[in-house]
Amino acid sequence: MKETVTAESLPPAPGAERYLALDLANSAVALPGGHRSDLLGTPGGAERWLADRGLAPADTGLLDLCATRLRSLRDHVRALLAAHVAGLPAPADALTAVNAALTRAPAASLLHWAPARGLYREASHPVTQIVEHALAVLAAGAADLLTGPDAERLTACGSTPCDRYLLRHGRRHWCSTRCGDRARAARAYARRTRPAAD
Repeated sequence: MKETVTAESLPPAPGAERYLALDLANSAVALPGGHRSDLLGTPGGAERWLADRGLAPADTGLLDLCATRLRSLRDHVRALLAAHVAGLPAPADALTAVNAALTRAPAASLLHWAPARGLYREASHPVTQIVEHALAVLAAGAADLLTGPDAERLTACGSTPCDRYLLRHGRRHWCSTRCGDRARAARAYARRTRPAAD
């Protein structure tokens, strides 16, 4: 029986462990056969994704509107990554959306007092502020990736139909062994089926 491939079953692309924004961009992936897998496709999936990365408590109760905002930021981050990889100007709407996410969240934890704890600092956490904070962290990560020393290593996976991004290491242009094997197999097939020159 053939194993079903999903975004969840793929290993993180090289660089995703260092840049949450790269992980966000790769949270939806094109799969062979015209299928797509989206880790943020439902509020529950988006909540798990955020919780697994320490960006929200597991019991947040994420609403559909919040998951939609997270997917929207992902689309804008992907547009910026695609433009960077292609050497094109950054899309204005993507810049506006990432900058809005950067500035919308409170920058500091507030000072609180409770009889049992005394003075302590903590961010307020109604669901919308949790999402605002997560969006700000992810937007800052995208800005850091696109303007930092690793920006020149950013590339798109070289295996069709995969549309994930990665940080290139040496000559590797694939996000996973699976994609590398598929690209090599496609090249070998093309060589075998190429008509012989007269």
